[in-house]
Amino acid sequence: MRYLTAGESHGPQLTLIIEGLPSRLPFSKEKIDTELARRQKGYGRGRRMQIESDQVQILSGIRFEKTTGAPVALAIENKDWVKWVEIMRPDTDPGQAEKRRVARPRPGHADLNGAIKYGHRDMRDVLERSSARETAARVAAGAVAKQVLEHCGIRVASHVVRIGSVATERIDLNGWTAETIAEKSEASPVRCLDPEAEQAMIRVIDEAKEEGDSLGGVVEVVVENVPVGLGSHVHYDRKLDARIAQAIVSINAFKGAEIGIGFEAGERKGSQVHDEILWSEERGFHRATNRLGGFEGGMTTGEPLVVRGVMKPIPTLYKPLQSVDIDTKEPFAASIERSDNCAVPAASVVAENVVAWEVAKALLETFSSDKAEDLLREVERHRNEVKGF
Repeated sequence: MRYLTAGESHGPQLTLIIEGLPSRLPFSKEKIDTELARRQKGYGRGRRMQIESDQVQILSGIRFEKTTGAPVALAIENKDWVKWVEIMRPDTDPGQAEKRRVARPRPGHADLNGAIKYGHRDMRDVLERSSARETAARVAAGAVAKQVLEHCGIRVASHVVRIGSVATERIDLNGWTAETIAEKSEASPVRCLDPEAEQAMIRVIDEAKEEGDSLGGVVEVVVENVPVGLGSHVHYDRKLDARIAQAIVSINAFKGAEIGIGFEAGERKGSQVHDEILWSEERGFHRATNRLGGFEGGMTTGEPLVVRGVMKPIPTLYKPLQSVDIDTKEPFAASIERSDNCAVPAASVVAENVVAWEVAKALLETFSSDKAEDLLREVERHRNEVKGF
């Protein structure tokens, strides 16, 4: 299973093509629209979210509300396009486009690197595609992947564990399920499970906004009821934890990923890191703890997957940083584009869907997937075999 996206931030639409879905999988447009709406919420979002109201258009691959096995093509309209037609259409007049030409790179963005790499004197050709607007298409892909996972009884949820200087304690998954995490985080404007930390997060977001500054944070994704053995130990590029880490860091503004206790493992002794193996008639092999976040040797253990990602503060500031004009080489205060001052709550939704995609992809690699009923049958057969191993 794979996908490609196309489209610019101020172009007419985002386009998504997904290949490799099994046929006869129940397919819900409403579930995709729900994920797109979740991505647009969250305390600290900017004015773009007041313009867009994302809904997906199904172009191919679905009939009678089920997949056919053919590639699925989806589109998400950019409502802001009407204000940018003369600048962004394929046959734009160069003189017209000059009015909105970008020659001043913004620190922290792809502007300058992309312009040098691709030879653009108008950096709009970089910033339009490098915009986080593209994550709407990635969330749509994840929403499709979630329908694959739900078909096999696998649930995904996310929440925010840090915004700026405010952080929550690690949750004990023995007291939480993916369902309860989802319910609690959806009820919070910052997607935080801790009411006290939630209010403190809102305060620091407000303070940063007053100062013309921005905040980053840390999000956590939990995947429940994952079969044992997704991924592989035999090659670096088949290790599922590595693939998930790459996917997390590929999200706009994300600068790091960790599995389970992650970097904290470097501070502990081995006896405080590794998960002891237990066996029971009811559960078969399982772990006494889940410090390694559901992975050993690049493969899933059957315990919940726990993945964290760190998002840097958004680089578009209302107290601009210094930069250099690519034409005059003169210094200037970086221009201000419409932006959020904190997008961490929304980023947790993006991370959730990115992880869902990687897990669903690994699931379809491991089990027969020409038809949805074959996929479910193979997963259930495997689960029964694991219990009796």
